[in-house]
Parts: sequence; structure tokens; C-alpha cells
Amino acid sequence: MKEDIGVLGLETIRRNRGISLAQIAESTKISVRSLEAIERGDFAKLPGGIYNTSYIRQYARAIDYDESTILSYYHRVMGASETVDSGVAGSGNKGLLNGYRPASTILGS
Repeated sequence: MKEDIGVLGLETIRRNRGISLAQIAESTKISVRSLEAIERGDFAKLPGGIYNTSYIRQYARAIDYDESTILSYYHRVMGASETVDSGVAGSGNKGLLNGYRPASTILGS
């Protein structure tokens, strides 16, 4: 039997529920390639930005799976759990927030 190398066993869950990637692609308008990337946990193959979390949410809903579980995994893998302050403290970039200077410091407000 083929070993499930996907994330959180998503492919197995989807197959056990009798749902094909083509069905999900048709209902969500997400490409089969992107859906396969989600199942593999290959998030770098997704378009990026807010599209990634949107695609993951839609996939989870399509297979009736808890979206927060997949999103938690996604954020752990992608390192998106950094706090906003991490770009300020001890970085030597006084006044910068994640590499950008807030408008209030530029305008003197």
C-alpha cells in the first residue's frame, strides 16, 4: 500500500470521504496543482500572501476538516508566528517596524 506522505493525512482523509481533487477544484476554482501542494505541505507552490490561507481554508471546508488545524501547521511551517515587535527589539533598527519606519515617526506625530 502507498505510504501517505502528505500533511496531517489530508489526502487519506479526502479519499476516505470519497472526494476527488477535481471536485474540490471545480467547486473552489483552485487549481488541482495548488490542492496537491496543500496536501503535501508544499506551501511554497501556492501563490502567496492571503491567497495561501484562503486556499487552505477552502480546502479544509471542502473535505470537512478543521481549518484551524491545517492553518496552525501552515503558520508553524512558514514561520508566520513572529510577533510584530520582533523587527524592533534589539535589531539595531531603532524606529523600524519589520524593516519599515511607521509614518508617525516620519511625520513627527
